[in-house]
Amino acid sequence: MNEEADTEYQAPIDSTVNESVAVPKPPAVIPATGVTLPAPISPPHPGRGRWRRIALALTLIMLAAGGGAYWWRQHQAQLPGGIAWGNGRLEADEIDIDTKYAARIAEMFADEGDMVKAGQVVARMDTRDIEASLKKSEAQVRQAQKAVDEANANVAQQTSILLLAKQQMDRAAYLVEKGAQTKEVLDQRKQLLDGADAALKAAEARVTEAEHALKAATHDVELYTVQIADNTLSAPTDGRIQYRLARIGEVLPAGGKVFAMLDISYVYMDVYLPTEAAGKVKFGADSRIVLDAYPKIAIPAKVSFIATQAQFTPKTVETQNERDKLMFRIRVRIDPERLRARGDRVRSGLPGVAYVLTDPAVAWPAWLQGTPPQ
Repeated sequence: MNEEADTEYQAPIDSTVNESVAVPKPPAVIPATGVTLPAPISPPHPGRGRWRRIALALTLIMLAAGGGAYWWRQHQAQLPGGIAWGNGRLEADEIDIDTKYAARIAEMFADEGDMVKAGQVVARMDTRDIEASLKKSEAQVRQAQKAVDEANANVAQQTSILLLAKQQMDRAAYLVEKGAQTKEVLDQRKQLLDGADAALKAAEARVTEAEHALKAATHDVELYTVQIADNTLSAPTDGRIQYRLARIGEVLPAGGKVFAMLDISYVYMDVYLPTEAAGKVKFGADSRIVLDAYPKIAIPAKVSFIATQAQFTPKTVETQNERDKLMFRIRVRIDPERLRARGDRVRSGLPGVAYVLTDPAVAWPAWLQGTPPQ
């Protein structure tokens, strides 16, 4: 090899450059063998980002739980002594509108979500067969009425015959007494009188029989009329149609459900209170319902039911005590008059909180005062 390649490279000296400035040397030649190159840097593992997201979600959940606990403590601090509370769901009595007789649905006049009034017709069943039976019974009533009229006329006729026979009997007795008539004629008149009396009694019996047939036919007419009326389905009370369970043309058995409606006059919330609080609650105690959907509105209510036996708290109900303790079910009901004015706003299943006054001397806080019905 050339000796100049082995010798150290000497940069030329430039008179214009200061001697204190170090002139860099050219890069050394790296041998092809005998030297280990640095390892390449691998990209970050994809699972690490997922674990970071999970850790962040857990952190947020813990913060939310802490915030909820803080809210609960602050909420409790706002309640004075003598007021118990529990959460539940707003419920309304559900009424099934179903058939009394097996029939086919002919017409429907309501649908899900419609508000209906008491007595409003919501469906009508096919009653052509009953209507035909009704017409037959009405014809039998007319026929029975004619039979009664005929029997009454026969009674009138037999009454006249009896009267004539009695008069003839009286004359024959007078003439026999005077000697102007034989006793044989008197006996004949006596037999005619007895026969007329028996015929009158038979005619009166036929009148009674015809009247009974008339009553039976009249009862059949009433029966078919009631059946036709029962096949006209109407709302038993004011409320909202919750579900439509059948369609036009379907044949339903007796008791087949057509609609399910909510009775807006009976709306309540069931809550569970521990023994210490439930023992102080009285029937008719003043209470308030605050729904999650309307947190600024306190709905006045009254306690309408107190369970006589304790039970374990259902899983769907959150309470301030441990679940393994027995609780009493308390029902608070909203005033029906207030509901009638706001029937279109009644909803079932809305979660909320019910506050019960266990001490009548305690005044409601300002945020639970409630407003009078408009």
